[in-house]
Amino acid sequence: MKKWLAGCLAAGLALGTAWAELPAELAAQARAAQARGAAWLAAQQQADGHWSAADSPALTGLAMWALQKTDPAAHAAAINRAMVYILTSVQEDGSIWRQPAMQRKGGGLANYNTAICMAALHALGRPELVPVVQQARAHLARMQYLDASAFRGGMGYDADQGRPYTDLSHSYIAYEAMRLTQDVEDLRAAGEPRADLDWNAAQEFLAQVQNLPGVNTNSWLSDDADNRGGFAYSPGAGGAAVTNAEGKVTLRSYGSMTYAGLLALIYAQVDASDPRVQAAKDWASRHWTLDENPGMGQEGLYYFFNVLTKSLAAAGGETLALPDGRTVAWREEVARKLVALQQPDGSWVNANNRWWEADPNLVTAYTLLALAAALE
Repeated sequence: MKKWLAGCLAAGLALGTAWAELPAELAAQARAAQARGAAWLAAQQQADGHWSAADSPALTGLAMWALQKTDPAAHAAAINRAMVYILTSVQEDGSIWRQPAMQRKGGGLANYNTAICMAALHALGRPELVPVVQQARAHLARMQYLDASAFRGGMGYDADQGRPYTDLSHSYIAYEAMRLTQDVEDLRAAGEPRADLDWNAAQEFLAQVQNLPGVNTNSWLSDDADNRGGFAYSPGAGGAAVTNAEGKVTLRSYGSMTYAGLLALIYAQVDASDPRVQAAKDWASRHWTLDENPGMGQEGLYYFFNVLTKSLAAAGGETLALPDGRTVAWREEVARKLVALQQPDGSWVNANNRWWEADPNLVTAYTLLALAAALE
């Protein structure tokens, strides 16, 4: 892990930089919002330790992670209950998930649940959890697609589902979890094999979903200048695809996936000066807004806030230059927006239920993590 961080610093990603502080009044407002949000979230925990859907431990992992990043001392009891619940979701093969109560696409979403839960457990910093995280890493590494298709290097719902499938959302979450937990590999017993992803293959996958000529050489590359540099959901123009006037189906770049793609490139150790990184940042500056998830409106808005904040923090720099000459102090803008969106009871929620965002537990966890990243 230390070597990776050093490499990022050398590449100009500035992951270890001491960030410029927010204006005092705004910082106080943001921390007060965090405290109210964390108190609300802790109060929603069920008696057995879970939040929201009992068969989706990732939702509990996100809430636990948010409390840990906000005020672990104040919420130690809730964090401990959540940890125990997640540990009861660990399977024999190292994955962390539960059989869903109802049949759904993607089965138990084993990759999604495992990635989030292992990162959340690792964030607790407890030595006794290291073997659990190591086993989860080994499982997740086995789930990466390494065939010769357009899915190569990516992650899907679960490689055991019997159909080839990957998307950028599952992939970025897995890439993030593997990077954030990488230091546990140094704690393996002598002779025990290390677990990791094929990061070159990960870069190959990212090329399949970025609208960048010369990088993405597939027929689904968009020829619309507005899409250039951004990222789409899945290869082959699946998911949020568009059809042009000639009937050609192409990728559609949109906000949350572009920030996910940028963060994934950073985790894959692509240099900050690389055209892929620069193109993604250019798309982000051309589409800067916090009023919507660009290209998706209110759908996935809080997922967007969460990944945007993490992505810009990892990319380094306190400002974003916009095409019209304005300069955005993005940490301040994110903090103001999230404080303004808080509900009177301390929660956050999206009126649009796409991707479960009508669940205030999920959305409040997303927001607390975004605020933590903005305030670091």
